[in-house]
Amino acid sequence: MKRRTFIKSTALAGVGLVTSGWTFGMDKELVRKGLRVGIIGLDTSHAVAFTKSLNASDASPEFGGYKVVAAYPQGSKDIESSIKRVPGYIEEVRKLGVEIVDSISELLKKVDVVLLETNDGRPHPEQAIPVFKAGKPVFIDKPVAGTLTDAYTIFQAAKDYKAPVFSASSLRYMSNMDDIIKNQSIGKILGAESFSPSPLEATHPDFFWYGIHGIEALFTVMGTGCQTVSRVHTPDTDVVTGIWKDDRIGAFRGLRAGKTGYGGYAFGDKGIKTLGDYNGYDPLLKEIIKFFQTKISPVTPGETLEIFTFMEAADESKRRGGASVSMAETRQKALNQVKKVW
Repeated sequence: MKRRTFIKSTALAGVGLVTSGWTFGMDKELVRKGLRVGIIGLDTSHAVAFTKSLNASDASPEFGGYKVVAAYPQGSKDIESSIKRVPGYIEEVRKLGVEIVDSISELLKKVDVVLLETNDGRPHPEQAIPVFKAGKPVFIDKPVAGTLTDAYTIFQAAKDYKAPVFSASSLRYMSNMDDIIKNQSIGKILGAESFSPSPLEATHPDFFWYGIHGIEALFTVMGTGCQTVSRVHTPDTDVVTGIWKDDRIGAFRGLRAGKTGYGGYAFGDKGIKTLGDYNGYDPLLKEIIKFFQTKISPVTPGETLEIFTFMEAADESKRRGGASVSMAETRQKALNQVKKVW
């Protein structure tokens, strides 16, 4: 052992910092074992936003002392809009005290929990499964995968490894959601409509890339139980309508022209209310921290998989010229293609 390393290790051991599981991060600030966050994928602004919130000197107590200490930057390998972000985001998180590592295996040695932030859903299975094997809780940012079959693969692998996993869009936590759902301010939900930007990416099913935000807001209000899906598509707009098992109707409007934004309406037996404003990333991040602490996802795998089934069924409806598509048919087709790769 080199003299400098020996002296440093001995000094730390003398005050109990090596043996009690502390590690350096945050520009040499000590981060206790159990609170060390690692990031996979620096090709999305979410990675930087989460790091800024967690590593801030005045971070909210609701973040529980969790700090990002290391990141593996590789995200998409062929989506130019993602690839070109990586160098800049590496520098941004470095300034926040984050160590850049060369592999997921190296990352897993340094952290206790993981934010899988790769913007491209296609590599998520190969990125997530080593985390499952290591037994570390992981939040998988949108989209959970690049295909419905891969989404099922991820959740099945997590189940087999008994690995805690959570995936959600920040639009689940729009400002009026609690009032509508928990407080039942408009009574029983009879239907809902949501909207969000919905740019397309050729490597992903249409709504997996961005429309998922508005669709997750729709499911947050409506819950599970969608039976059929139909879609009207033009170059600038999509309108997707789902019929739920109790004859309720939910609809999503995807925007690609003119003024875009996030929002929607919930229709109840006692009133009508907007879904409220987009609240940024922190409401989602607080739920992620609770998940890291409890190992219990606030959104069930079944609900996340139904959201992705809805989006895949919408693509199939587009291919069929707007015809109604069965969710059950779509689900079974994806399940038939799952192969155990873990």
